[in-house]
Amino acid sequence: MNRNTARKLAEKITNEQLKQMFDNTKAFFVDWKRVSIVNKGLTKGTAWNVLGRDFDVNKTYHVIGKTNMIREFGEYLPKELKPKKKLPKNLEPPIHQEPKFNKKS
Repeated sequence: MNRNTARKLAEKITNEQLKQMFDNTKAFFVDWKRVSIVNKGLTKGTAWNVLGRDFDVNKTYHVIGKTNMIREFGEYLPKELKPKKKLPKNLEPPIHQEPKFNKKS
């Protein structure tokens, strides 16, 4: 998920919904050694330890923290919060003409 979409979502998401995202991540995520989206110097496991290990529903989190949580583990958001993927437009094939070269005598 890109930063702009995650930021918009972070401004309206509740801590209960974030908790559900973390629970889904804990249950279904497999490859904790993958590179983190938020910080390329960390793995997903390290990002989990920073962002999700001690998540408290009763605590107030800054929007930047929520944005990073969503960017890192947003694929496990509840279905009602996942942004809809934009479908590619069905474009008409481009108009083509064979090149015409001037005849030299």
